[in-house]
Amino acid sequence: MTDTLTAPQTGPTKADAPPYDPVADSIYADTALTAHKHEGLQLAVRARWIAMPIIAVFLIWVNPAWNVLYYHAILALLCLNGWFISLAGRVGQSRLELLLIFLDLLIMTAGMVVPNPFGPQDWPVAMQYRFDNFLYFFVILAAGTMAYSWRTVIAIGTWTTGMWLTGLALAWWFSTPVAGLSEAATDAFAGYPGVIAFLDPNSFMLNLRLQEVIVFLLVAVTLGFSARRFDRLLLSNAGLERERANLSRYFSPNVVDQLSQNDEPLKQVRSENVAVMFIDIVGFTSLAEGRDPRDVIELLRGFHGRMEREVFRCDGTLDKYLGDGLMATFGTPVSGECDASNALTCARAMCKSLALWNIDRRGAGEPEIIMGIGLHYGEVVLGDIGANRLEYAVIGNAVNIASRLEKMTRTLNAGIVLSAALHDRAVEEGVDPALLDGLVKHPDQDVRGIASRIDVWSCSEKTGRSEQAG
Repeated sequence: MTDTLTAPQTGPTKADAPPYDPVADSIYADTALTAHKHEGLQLAVRARWIAMPIIAVFLIWVNPAWNVLYYHAILALLCLNGWFISLAGRVGQSRLELLLIFLDLLIMTAGMVVPNPFGPQDWPVAMQYRFDNFLYFFVILAAGTMAYSWRTVIAIGTWTTGMWLTGLALAWWFSTPVAGLSEAATDAFAGYPGVIAFLDPNSFMLNLRLQEVIVFLLVAVTLGFSARRFDRLLLSNAGLERERANLSRYFSPNVVDQLSQNDEPLKQVRSENVAVMFIDIVGFTSLAEGRDPRDVIELLRGFHGRMEREVFRCDGTLDKYLGDGLMATFGTPVSGECDASNALTCARAMCKSLALWNIDRRGAGEPEIIMGIGLHYGEVVLGDIGANRLEYAVIGNAVNIASRLEKMTRTLNAGIVLSAALHDRAVEEGVDPALLDGLVKHPDQDVRGIASRIDVWSCSEKTGRSEQAG
């Protein structure tokens, strides 16, 4: 690992956030839409299975006769077709799904327009339009908003309008008025021409039929654009989730929550006392020599993944990966009451995690990994640097000292080397005494790049070789 004098933090800022990736955005959007589509279809099917039995019971009250079973059969067919739609439905255009939706509307239109073959045949076809059965199309339309795209919702409106008007035109053209009914209405309501026109059994009342479809079409278009707006909100939310996922790659979950609840928490430049950690694999060059580059990458992924997990578990911030090591801070971007304790806890946990991994590696015939950890607690400057391209930086002498202490793990033959400043601060915070076990004090150490000598503490065991998993 090369020495690091100032360490810009690769946190979730304009500079260090991953560049716009249309493929990644597409994956997130597709995932969100697929989940929305699946959930919506399931809700639509359940809504249909609830609505149709309610309508069936209501029809018995409206028409208490055996011929009502004909309409019950139509309702059962609609329930079955809804189940088929849920199986065929997917994000994007599905021809089978559209065909089944079209069949759905066709079944309903035929059931409402064509007279019940088991019912009385002594009234005109025009009377089929007097029962306001068109209202039931709104049930299908409402369920459609939960499951389909905005274009499909509008298509439901236009298809229904076309089918209903086509059925009306055919019924008007081919039906034969029942003789005597219009005359009887005229005689019964002589002197009331408006009432006669409204109550004539042979009249299709085309103006009211046209009113039905116009209102339905307007509602369908309105709901369609509402569904479109909802889809946009869904995609926007998917983008926010992607940003949050990227944020969580650098910060612990509790810090992500704090960042997501504030507008601009990272822009204010300030000084803060934080704990800084540097980690490095000892002898990485010789370890990687002669190995397949892909194996080396997998080794680093395994190492970084285990160390990163402990950083986040101890409320730390992953500052950056540094080749075969990493830098982490505790107390950024928001300081806490146990930052030094968390850093020491994290270092101990890393040792145990590496020891467990080395057991697996020995079993697989792989060489053990040995690492060095340097810890320091001190003042740093936090804030954005740069002009148009911003970078959130952690800068200060504390960063330099932590980096130098990590180098001292070689000379002290130790796995963890921490400054007296971090040790004393952890004690002030009330750190678990067990975390201080095994620490050996080395007074008046000459640390390269620092004018005055400082006291340091170390773990005598070589991290990853003699550290025992607990």
